[in-house]
Amino acid sequence: MSLLLDTAARAERYLEGLDDRSLLPSPAALARLAELVETPLADKPTPDADLIARLDEVGGPATVATAGSRYFGLVIGGALPASLAASWLASTWDQNAGLWMASPVAADLEQAALRDLVDVLRLPRDCEGAFVTGATMATFTSLLAARHALLEREGWDVESRGLIGAPDLPVLVSEDIHPSLRKALGMLGLGRDRLELLPVDDQGRIREDGLEKRIDRPAIVCAQAGNVNTGASDPFEALSAAVARTGGWLHVDGAFGLWAAASPERRQLVRGIEGAHSWGTDAHKWLNVPYDSGVAFVRDAEALRAACSLDAAYIPRAGGRRDPSRTTPEMSRRARGIEIWAALHALGREGIADLVERTCRHAARFAEGLSAAGFEILNDVVLNQVLVGFGSEDDTLRTIDAIQRDGTCWAGGTVFQGRRAMRISVSSWATRDEDVERSLEAIVRCARR
Repeated sequence: MSLLLDTAARAERYLEGLDDRSLLPSPAALARLAELVETPLADKPTPDADLIARLDEVGGPATVATAGSRYFGLVIGGALPASLAASWLASTWDQNAGLWMASPVAADLEQAALRDLVDVLRLPRDCEGAFVTGATMATFTSLLAARHALLEREGWDVESRGLIGAPDLPVLVSEDIHPSLRKALGMLGLGRDRLELLPVDDQGRIREDGLEKRIDRPAIVCAQAGNVNTGASDPFEALSAAVARTGGWLHVDGAFGLWAAASPERRQLVRGIEGAHSWGTDAHKWLNVPYDSGVAFVRDAEALRAACSLDAAYIPRAGGRRDPSRTTPEMSRRARGIEIWAALHALGREGIADLVERTCRHAARFAEGLSAAGFEILNDVVLNQVLVGFGSEDDTLRTIDAIQRDGTCWAGGTVFQGRRAMRISVSSWATRDEDVERSLEAIVRCARR
């Protein structure tokens, strides 16, 4: 179809132009977008070609260039060419990935991708998985299984009886908990504010001392692989031992840090992570597939299925086949497992390891260059995260604003343990050495200005 060929050409021009544009949309681009948004719905149809042209010409300049090589904010990875192409193809197929009978290709490639992910991330081989929208839903789905398993041991069927009158279910989390985890716990009915906090060190890691006293009964314990500010990971060996003694459930929020396990150079940072009961990650972060794409892994497959399954007379089941809807909150969803499978096979084990290691080296170069320029690095740069202070809080805020307005690169602000900082997150396959040097020059220039 000529429409699809034209759209592909427009997409190609967009990607080719990312290197030469500002990371943020211009005021003029945002003004044109506002005009488009305010356009009322017409009575008559708009020709498809005209519609796509307008969307491209107005929408493209109003994007944030997160797919480019110098976006270092919010741990957003670009999309690998193979994963983007697979996503286009999967969208063309328009498959419902909930049931094998509805889409054998979606269900089977998802199962293959799960097998490969478990292998690459060095997780227990009998894990079941759920392909969801992102790490928040991966956490939510994993803890659905945890809630089921721990309450079932107490003789309580939470899916049938709900939480009113249920046995108490303690939840222990890091003091430096990611807000998405708090959100997931709230949606689960376990409460955002009744959590017991485990103290952390100066890198945001849960402290090992005193764990036996704090984890003294069956509970859901939530840890992190890759602190969102520092990149540090919790002590999984100590945590899994403490949780095992009490018969609790250890969940790991590994939105990006779980991918350290794929790198021979970095996997010691997540040593002992295989001792957990569930794990969540984002494929749209360090695996660099298009949005939205998260994965939950659960060791207790039956607990996950019990928490998520449903049946109806009209739903076809394929005997002996895996129906993805039995492991996810959604019934109908897009076939996001296809682009994950494509990314894994496009890279292979060595390519995935290289992606992780190369971006970590870029982060180390940022830290080295900014330290040499006289600015303060606030974290141990062990992964792909760099925290930078530019003097006072006001100086740091002004510098972040100047960098973002400059448009050469984009990095965001954060507060870590009471200190205002700029956070650099290097997550994209597209970032090259020259992008780092160009960005360093811009950051130093803006800071000194």
